[in-house]
Amino acid sequence: MPESAAEVTAAGIARLAGVGRAAVSNWRRRHADFPKPVGGTETSPSFALGDVESWLRAQGKLAEVPLGERVWQQVAGHPAGAVTALVHAGCALLLVRDRAGAWPTLAAAPDARLAELLPVPLEETLTERLGATRSVRTPAAHELVPSVPLLRGAAELVAETSPGDAFEFLLGRHLDANPRQYTLTPPGPAALMAALAGPAATVLDPACGTGALLRAATRADSGSPAAALYGQDADPDLAALTALRLALGGETGRASRAGRTGKAGKGPAVHVLPGDTLRADAFPALAADAVVCHPPFNERNWGHDELAYDPRWEYGFPARTESELAWVQHALARLRPGGTAVLLMPPAAASRRSGRRIRADLLRRGALRAVVALPAGAAPPYGIPLHLWVLRKPVPGERPPAELLLVDTAPESSAGGAGGATGRDRLDWPAVETAVLAAWHPFDQEGTLAETPGASRSVPVIELLDDDVDLAPARHLPPPAAAEGAAQLDGVRDRLTATLRRTRELTPPPATDIDGAVGALGVHRTATTVGELARAGALTLHAGGTGSAAAGTPVRVPVLTDTDVLAAQPPSGTLPEAPPGEPAEEPVLLAAGDVVVPVLGGGAVARVVDAATAGAALGRNVHLLRPDPAAVDPWFLAGFLRATANKRQASSYASTATRLDVRRLQLPRLPLAEQRRYGARFRALAEFEEALRLAGRLGEQLVQGMYDGLADGTVAP
Repeated sequence: MPESAAEVTAAGIARLAGVGRAAVSNWRRRHADFPKPVGGTETSPSFALGDVESWLRAQGKLAEVPLGERVWQQVAGHPAGAVTALVHAGCALLLVRDRAGAWPTLAAAPDARLAELLPVPLEETLTERLGATRSVRTPAAHELVPSVPLLRGAAELVAETSPGDAFEFLLGRHLDANPRQYTLTPPGPAALMAALAGPAATVLDPACGTGALLRAATRADSGSPAAALYGQDADPDLAALTALRLALGGETGRASRAGRTGKAGKGPAVHVLPGDTLRADAFPALAADAVVCHPPFNERNWGHDELAYDPRWEYGFPARTESELAWVQHALARLRPGGTAVLLMPPAAASRRSGRRIRADLLRRGALRAVVALPAGAAPPYGIPLHLWVLRKPVPGERPPAELLLVDTAPESSAGGAGGATGRDRLDWPAVETAVLAAWHPFDQEGTLAETPGASRSVPVIELLDDDVDLAPARHLPPPAAAEGAAQLDGVRDRLTATLRRTRELTPPPATDIDGAVGALGVHRTATTVGELARAGALTLHAGGTGSAAAGTPVRVPVLTDTDVLAAQPPSGTLPEAPPGEPAEEPVLLAAGDVVVPVLGGGAVARVVDAATAGAALGRNVHLLRPDPAAVDPWFLAGFLRATANKRQASSYASTATRLDVRRLQLPRLPLAEQRRYGARFRALAEFEEALRLAGRLGEQLVQGMYDGLADGTVAP
């Protein structure tokens, strides 16, 4: 693959060499022959990729640049920008896939000649695959000149994978590098929305973004993959990338990987166009079998003033603050009678008074069939529990359904919620998906569903048509029966009584009773620091937050977060997957006897890792101290680290946070036998503290259960 003028940042160099960014900074300081910056800024310089590769190889830090990484650096350093580079690469990959026999002849030409030859076959391939009216413009010869090395590299990458997978890798790296620029629908919610929409020959996403929802509709395991995909996005660059992504997806990738020659299978027809959907609909005559959409939320400038008399507002003219209800009605307008739409909605859309008349008409006419509350962290914005609305365009002459399905998987509003703990990395998404589909499929068949307290219920429409027309599932679902019974409350009371008894037994004796003395060591003690112990080899120190799991790993490694340490709870995080095409990064794994210390928040909190937590990965903003058992007792270490004086000694202050410098934490120099004597006392204090926490949790559970039981009649006054 010929050299090019691509540039690479320090982060890219770290990925090339398989090290952290700190190592790259050290190389720049220590080695006078390290390549000089050729661009970027003073704080974020960039370097010539060829020079960096040569230096790394000369230093023995690199055997060979992985082909995928090299092609990505060609994309990232393209003079016209990464989006243009991705479009050019996608066009070439489409040509390689659909006209596999023609590419070797074209590739044999010199770079300048190849740039001149490519526009004609690219135009033919794009027209054949995406139509004459499309979002992907055929690049001219002069535009392709700087892209030729990239195109050759992308074609070479196909030998290792499929054209579709090669484009997915490059696009995925671009999306990862620009997380704030794009709103992505995660694969789990996308697959659930496609499953709720059901088998469909034609699928539309009027706010398609990166095409995640349309891709989910083409899965070969979905029963009946879509034959035609329609998408529109206001960002022309995003529309072009999505069109290429969809055109390169599907069965064609597997066909190409199998080594077939000639024309590959085409997959679904792809029609993706740029434009503002609400103001300038690209498909005004479409009657799709299904619509899936993750629309923009809380838009005030969606066209309220210009679109007052638009025929799409069949269920009422949306208020300026109800842009989401405009998208709902657009989706219904582009369905065939009986077609299904699934939209990801903010929870406020189910209860805002400004939208109650439209919600009421959607219910009366049977267009709205289900509202599903998802756990917080399911999709962006991750901080709120979003809803899924399932709609069906009424069939003329058919009687409207009498009931609406309400499903709640959000654990904060449903004690038995399917989602488990909230947060992006803590969701048990398979359980969420199973719970939703287990409720939807029988309801879709029968029009009604047996009630599952706290989880799902089909509600008569007439019960919802009040002054508010509030469709939030939690407000209409009875509490889980398992949490309210008098027998269970008796069990909680028995556990609380036993815990209080245990707490009394663990209560520390008066200070004067501890071994019959007060402060046996007094206040004059020789002290040492964690940093000194680490330098002496008495303990090792690790910072958390690194590590990743291999893509597709069935069992995910749990992660102990700083929140877990502060709350004395089991590991609640999960190790993220490595980016596509990149190897997994080994995390720091916990072992029994380790001491973990959170470094943010201004408190000196330390926790000794037990056997149940061992094996979890160390999370971000947590430091691990692994003492040598022959030199330092872990309970002695953790106990002294929690002293208030240590917090004052080792805290540093920034403008918005307090950070603990773990190396400055102090403890006295004592013989190991004396350490163990103190360690036994500290361990007893930790057991007492845990018993107090458990008693508090059980007390709150008992009190709330009694309030609820007295209120709903399950407990007699």
